[in-house]
Amino acid sequence: MNTEALLTMLITQGIVISFAGYFFYRVLTTPPKQEPDSFSENDNETIRKED
Repeated sequence: MNTEALLTMLITQGIVISFAGYFFYRVLTTPPKQEPDSFSENDNETIRKED
């Protein structure tokens, strides 16, 4: 393999690994979003509605 091909391959692999590492880090460090509780509006109701 000549020098230019080896350099191109190493640079491309470095870029791909950098992007993958960055997004993997973002996934692990991003706090989860607070999702609304679908039953919070029904807390005061004691009788279940029939369909």
